[in-house]
Amino acid sequence: MTKTINLTLKVWRQKNAGDKGKFETCQARNISTDMSFLEMLDVVNEGLTVDGKEPIAFDHDCREGICGMCGTVVNGRAHGPEKGTTLCQLHMRHFDDGDTIAIEPWRARAFKVLKDLVVDRSALDGIIQAGGYISVNAGGAQDANNLPVPQDKADKAMDAAQCIGCGACVASCPNASAMLFAGAKISHLALLPQGRPEAAKRAWAMVKAMDALGFGNCTNERECEAECPKEISIVNIARMNREYYKAGFFSGEKN
Repeated sequence: MTKTINLTLKVWRQKNAGDKGKFETCQARNISTDMSFLEMLDVVNEGLTVDGKEPIAFDHDCREGICGMCGTVVNGRAHGPEKGTTLCQLHMRHFDDGDTIAIEPWRARAFKVLKDLVVDRSALDGIIQAGGYISVNAGGAQDANNLPVPQDKADKAMDAAQCIGCGACVASCPNASAMLFAGAKISHLALLPQGRPEAAKRAWAMVKAMDALGFGNCTNERECEAECPKEISIVNIARMNREYYKAGFFSGEKN
């Protein structure tokens, strides 16, 4: 038999980027514990619509833990209380009947709130555009086996490549740093032979872009690692720092 629970939601409501915004309280009644968090919000929005009220705006796409667009802060935790889980994969069985849940958007200078729980994460795209790619000729699919990659390097590159760019690392960091995101993107290319020729140029450009876009610096608090839904390691930040300092040393520029 399916269990149902009743919840009190304290949701951040903000009409647009220029609005001050505030928390509003609403009720979530008869919520099945088999629902995901986003399905619960869908039910709440149906009730708000019936009552003639504005539904809660939230971002989502895949609902399969792949895109990360669903991210919000739930009771002070990015993507909610479960480790290694995106919000769309968080189920209501992890909450108890009568709980009060605070839901708010990512908080960072680089992430402007567009409406309610929806934020503009295009600053992360700006970091990628600065150098998160390979522009040299890496050959075609048929050439892949001609570039041997050690197993340990391949595994580390794949671990870093799991990053879905959701921004949870930024939202959970007290400095709103994007260094885990940038470190993962720099690492997964720098570890592979196709990415080595541009490793220094890439690290230099992406770190400079990160600073210019308004992200903070890393002070090794490790909240980013703890809240990342793909459990990206801060080892990638250390690798990014090495690549960055090497780039500065060989270019003769001061950091």
